[in-house]
Amino acid sequence: MAKAKKGRDIDGIVLLDKPQGMSSNHVLQQVKRYYQANKAGHTGALDPLATGMLPICLGEATKFSQHLLDADKCYLVTAKLGERTDTSDADGQVVEQRAINVDLAQIMAALPHFTGELQQVPTMFSALKHQGKPLYEYARAGITIEREARPITIFSLEFIEYQAPYLTLSVHCSKGTYIRTLIDDLGEYLGCGAHVTMLRRTKVANYPFAAMVTLERLAELAEQQQFAELDKLLLPLDTAITDLPKLTVTTEVAQKLAFGQRIKLEQLTGQGLYTIYSEQGNFIGVAEMIRDVLHPRRLVNPSK
Repeated sequence: MAKAKKGRDIDGIVLLDKPQGMSSNHVLQQVKRYYQANKAGHTGALDPLATGMLPICLGEATKFSQHLLDADKCYLVTAKLGERTDTSDADGQVVEQRAINVDLAQIMAALPHFTGELQQVPTMFSALKHQGKPLYEYARAGITIEREARPITIFSLEFIEYQAPYLTLSVHCSKGTYIRTLIDDLGEYLGCGAHVTMLRRTKVANYPFAAMVTLERLAELAEQQQFAELDKLLLPLDTAITDLPKLTVTTEVAQKLAFGQRIKLEQLTGQGLYTIYSEQGNFIGVAEMIRDVLHPRRLVNPSK
């Protein structure tokens, strides 16, 4: 006999403004509890030090969270020059102090060296896993694991302000970029060392900054049991997938896809992934065109 669900089968995306000092997982559990949702997942962790945009997927939206994990991100970051820490941010222990023998002109000249396609060695204080354990667990035990450099792209690295020793930059980057590592590398390039003191994520994919909601607002509505108001804050499932071409299919094809059937579509020549909609405008999910056959990949539950 199946265990009865206690929560709600609620579907959508909450664009949370993550507060400082909390882990992404802790925030996720809070949001899940406020919505009384049966299922929830986030779309790329922010460090406890960091604030800003953290899309949280509820219910069926969790099926499409990978698209947000893979999306470009934008950050506002403040670095303190002259100090390195073991975590490359202000939550770590200072391991080195150096004189700041650089001026603004040298800083501006350094920034282009950290734009474009780069190879970045992930920090030991990351959630990347080695033999099933996160690297940060090894780091806390004083163990260093060899890490391979990974390709990242810094689309832009813009100067905002410099009030020594604090340097503020705006970063637009690809998935997998560690801003702490970027700042540590920049500090080493400048010869003075640096670590992150403030990090705020301002954009994920195409989500607007103004659409973010605070944890306090969600808590307030949940305490008053205003679930209708909470649900109004949810963004539609397909907002997680704005980079794929759209394909509208007949009701018959939509039904077959929803039940996992592959469909031969000789008239469609474009290959790759598509977001699929029914004739009525309902979002069906994501399917992939391989030669002349449409293969279902991630689909909304037909009962939805």
